Amino acid sequence: MGNQMTEMLKGTLEGIVLAILSVQPAYGYEITARLRDEGFAEIAEGTVYALLVRIEQRGLVDVEKVPSEKGPPRKVYSINPQGREQLTEFWGTWSFIAERIEHLRHTDIITDSTTTEGN
Repeated sequence: MGNQMTEMLKGTLEGIVLAILSVQPAYGYEITARLRDEGFAEIAEGTVYALLVRIEQRGLVDVEKVPSEKGPPRKVYSINPQGREQLTEFWGTWSFIAERIEHLRHTDIITDSTTTEGN
């Protein structure tokens, strides 16, 4: 993953994870697997787990410990009303930014200096 992709993901990964959890509750490895299925193959599990700790501390998810066939119980995360509110805000912000970037992408923002020189 390039540096530019890494930097962009830093600001959006929380919203992406909340979007995943809005579909169904999941534990850390399932979230990482879903991210990889969506094309974010190089996101490290540690990055996802650190994010899950942060969104749990901020009260955006509810956590339930579920027995595991192997090892200790798994923490299953589900989005709660505060998390849904945050996700709604994320999608609004995402739309705002994406629309402006698309506008810039399709607008000739470079003026042709040869037509204005010497006038």
